[in-house]
Amino acid sequence: MARTTGRIVALAALCVALAACSNKEPNLMNVKRGQDTPDEFAILPNKPIQMPEDLTTLPAPTPGAQNRADQTPFKDAVAVLGGNPDRLNRTGELRGDPALIGHTTRYGMGASIRQDLAAADLEFRSRNKGRILERLANVNTYYRAYEPMSLDQHAELRRFRRAGVRTPSAPPDPAAE
Repeated sequence: MARTTGRIVALAALCVALAACSNKEPNLMNVKRGQDTPDEFAILPNKPIQMPEDLTTLPAPTPGAQNRADQTPFKDAVAVLGGNPDRLNRTGELRGDPALIGHTTRYGMGASIRQDLAAADLEFRSRNKGRILERLANVNTYYRAYEPMSLDQHAELRRFRRAGVRTPSAPPDPAAE
């Protein structure tokens, strides 16, 4: 009987060890939606198809590019509020306030900054993905992993107030109450 129990324990330990050695991207949030059906709020109907004024001015088809009949809710909202929806196009170039852009890029800007940050974050999440039992039980380890990088809002508020910055709309410190 003890031999059978020992084998079962060894088999369970082997399964746990194999589950911990997965190569998938680390997911620190471990949040399950609890349903296997599509999200009905994420589905947008297409805009009505329209005939262009001149067929010779149509751009060449680009796989993966946006279709003229696709919904653009953010651009539509900007247009309704009186803004320029074309400013939402991501072209890779910096646009906006030249002084702000000049200040933020004063030490240079790498062309691959997004890829570099994504690789660094993937490496950080791989190092901080939680203990074996936390991963098996789908425990949320996101907040503990990123805790050293979080900002103490009340300490910053006290620092600003000591510096003389007016903060009339800041919430009260719960520790002071």
